Amino acid sequence: MCVSHKSALLKVLYDEEKTPTDDLTFSEVLEQMRTVLDEEYEQIPQLSSSHALDVSTPFTVVGGEGTKRALLIGINYIGQNGELSGCHNDALRIKKYLMDVYGYEEENFTYLMDNGVYDDPTYDNILAAFDDIVAKSEAGDSVFVHYSGHGGFLADDSCDEEDGKDETLIPVNYTEAGQIRDDTVFNRLVLPMADDVTLTCLMDCCHSGTILDLPYKFKAGMGESVMSLQPGFRFDNFFRKIGLSDEE
Repeated sequence: MCVSHKSALLKVLYDEEKTPTDDLTFSEVLEQMRTVLDEEYEQIPQLSSSHALDVSTPFTVVGGEGTKRALLIGINYIGQNGELSGCHNDALRIKKYLMDVYGYEEENFTYLMDNGVYDDPTYDNILAAFDDIVAKSEAGDSVFVHYSGHGGFLADDSCDEEDGKDETLIPVNYTEAGQIRDDTVFNRLVLPMADDVTLTCLMDCCHSGTILDLPYKFKAGMGESVMSLQPGFRFDNFFRKIGLSDEE
């Protein structure tokens, strides 16, 4: 499952470090996020999923009784063109939310930030962190991945995108190492994750709505009440990625 727009999410679910008095459904959370964003931005919050999630059920990022793990990535691109200022703080606010609301424990957090305190969010370090959290997770666990930084797109190099573009994450060393394509995120984080692990990704960056290459979506403010298939989604390509034939 992938949700976009961190600041609006926290405004709805953890404003002033307080949780709502009533449980909100997935659709209610996204609709309220849209109201928050309408004050300053034109972005539309989007939820994507590997299956048609029932958006009328209560919002949660925990799906089992196992270990809860989190990978928090915040990139300010200090001293580079396009420098940002709030991404480290974003990651730490998400950490507090996960600990206070869902009981995540400090020992199960991994951090990548370009602040001189944690390992840098380089191309290789991000992919290594994906590999590590996949290797540690097993059925019943819940995994939360937060990315706050720049996003972009490149020309599709695998002919699996309807719009001809791969969405990307932009690591701190992108000028030397390049951008991380959505296909790579899928192959290193989504595809190898063990069955029955609840994986939630919060991608706070441009072009983040389809960064996980998942088939189903829900957009706030569009008059939708259920998740729908991504327009032009190619299940033949999706099946090929996960090692199945069209017949299977």
